[in-house]
Amino acid sequence: MTGTIIITGANGSLAIPAVRHLLAKHPDYTAVLTVRNTEDTDPNTKRLRETIAGFPKAQASIRQLDLANLPAVHDFAGTIAAEVAEKKLPPLAAIVCNAYYWNLAGDPEFTPDGYEKTIQVNHISHVALVLRLLGSFGAEGGRIVLFTSDGHFPGKNGLEKYPAAIPEDLDSLLKASPDADKLGRGFNRYANSKLAILMWGYALNRYLEKDEGLRKITAIVIDPGNLTDSRALRTNTPQFLRYVQRFALQPLRPLLRLADPTLRTSADAGADVVELATNKAYPGERGYLKQLKREPSSPDSLNEDNQQKLWVKSAEWAKITKENTALTGSI
Repeated sequence: MTGTIIITGANGSLAIPAVRHLLAKHPDYTAVLTVRNTEDTDPNTKRLRETIAGFPKAQASIRQLDLANLPAVHDFAGTIAAEVAEKKLPPLAAIVCNAYYWNLAGDPEFTPDGYEKTIQVNHISHVALVLRLLGSFGAEGGRIVLFTSDGHFPGKNGLEKYPAAIPEDLDSLLKASPDADKLGRGFNRYANSKLAILMWGYALNRYLEKDEGLRKITAIVIDPGNLTDSRALRTNTPQFLRYVQRFALQPLRPLLRLADPTLRTSADAGADVVELATNKAYPGERGYLKQLKREPSSPDSLNEDNQQKLWVKSAEWAKITKENTALTGSI
């Protein structure tokens, strides 16, 4: 199976080696790579463009997409759907929802849509992108790759101070107030978004399986591991985390892995993600993976009533209606 693979946040730490792996190992695919800033003034976009240049025959394009702007996400989805319909792009084979946001060093931020930025970038905008584009997959189906983290599971991440939880009032996920504990509250917003992604992914798979025309599309929600070389540890984080990365996590990773096997490189995680996106790993399967292993997700994430409530709210937040998704039976 070939086709178009969309990767959001394609100039990120995991994404650039993933793109390299995709173009080297699966060159028949067309890559649509989204970034906030397409100019080489962004050093990460420049690295992405240099990566693509290493594969002169690559079918790859860099597209502008800001997930903090919901109308822009809908416009982008409409553009991709039109290009597939007009055969300017092959049918979709995968959407890799890689882009993320966190802020562990500052007060909460809000998007022009009025949503807290972490939940919008990580979850809501990807909901809009996926549900708008399900009808652009080919007859052979394909794969949705969503990203969670061990932060979704209370007690599993050392940065956790307030355990991840989906509140009864779901709209409270869209709000946040300044707090003196910027690290603790910032990580909690991030962990909540990762729990929301996982729960929504379970519901997505149930609806896809029930739909005769879409059941060949499968969703995998992966915890790719704790990436010791990720830029995330140097972006919107307190100084001590940068020191921990520089002087402990990176140089001592081989030793630290003996105690914590979740510690790994972005390149290793990127290769896993591409094998999932191309359906080479766990072909036709669905659900949650910790790295590339089947393990149970948190008990809270498995509550189907709450998954359904979050499904309904996520569609509302993402401005999804029966008129703009192929998964009409779910709305």
